Amino acid sequence: DINDWKILSTKKNWHSKSKRATINRLKKTRIIGSKELPPPYPNGWYGILESSTLKAGESTQISCLGEQFIIYRSQKNEVFILDAYCPHLGANLGIGGRVIGDNIECPFHKWSFRGTDGMCTNIPYSTCVPPATKIKKWISAEVDGFVFVWYSVEESDIPWDIPKSFEVQTNKLTYHGRNEFYVHCHIQEIPENGADLAHFEAIHNDNVVTGCIKKKSSILRTLGNHQWQASWNLSADKHIAETKLSHTFKLFGNFQCFRMNVIGKQIGPSYVHLFLHSPTFGNFQIFQTITPVEPLLQKVVHRFYSTRLMAPIMKFVIYGETIMFER
Repeated sequence: DINDWKILSTKKNWHSKSKRATINRLKKTRIIGSKELPPPYPNGWYGILESSTLKAGESTQISCLGEQFIIYRSQKNEVFILDAYCPHLGANLGIGGRVIGDNIECPFHKWSFRGTDGMCTNIPYSTCVPPATKIKKWISAEVDGFVFVWYSVEESDIPWDIPKSFEVQTNKLTYHGRNEFYVHCHIQEIPENGADLAHFEAIHNDNVVTGCIKKKSSILRTLGNHQWQASWNLSADKHIAETKLSHTFKLFGNFQCFRMNVIGKQIGPSYVHLFLHSPTFGNFQIFQTITPVEPLLQKVVHRFYSTRLMAPIMKFVIYGETIMFER
């Protein structure tokens, strides 16, 4: 969890039984002071599950966006997303539900529902299946290691295509690791932070070895600092904004090294694709998804991709990005 660090980072609170109460008090304070909020779940694609966690024939329940989803993968490797509750007596298909072909079977009375349209296809103790019996089927897509669901309060909205990474799709770049955060804020605050170009020098100037929020001794700061140049612009697609960053690490205040150019694409409200190029280490990419668990609680996941030869360097990249995000 980040945002509650200041109170919880003290030794007294970190080890005390009041830790949970402290967090709950902070959440309550934020909710009371935020009655005039933008819509908590903007229209768009949301990455709600990492592909690697769902094998063929498996199902799982996800609670987010104010909804309860059942996500399952057929033996043909297709992913389907439906409402989690059976329309019969309300059993949760994500708890004990069985994947049969393209269908998910309810654990309570073995009613089966088709993943392609949510229609009930079988009631084992009846020869008649009422034609109106169905579960809501959600539009979904699987792209670059994530399962996405299309969420929109406007039923007429047509989902735009999620851009795919050619390098990841063709295995030129491979997966190296991930990190995960839970942030107490409105979803809008996270992309706004990325578009706030002035904060890079203020927040991300100190070198990563000084730590995240509570900086360590000034001796570590003398090793050098990060320097940033940033700009942003709109793209031809109205749901995409682009940020460009130029990074240099100034070692001991004199020597410039670790040059890196970054292009960040904010795709809709919850998805970010970062393209990073280093003249020394080559290319790598980072994918970020934001999943609203609650109106003021966001799950943020980053997945890192590069060439296989970059494995040792990527450990430091993941560490550095984790520190920078916590800041």
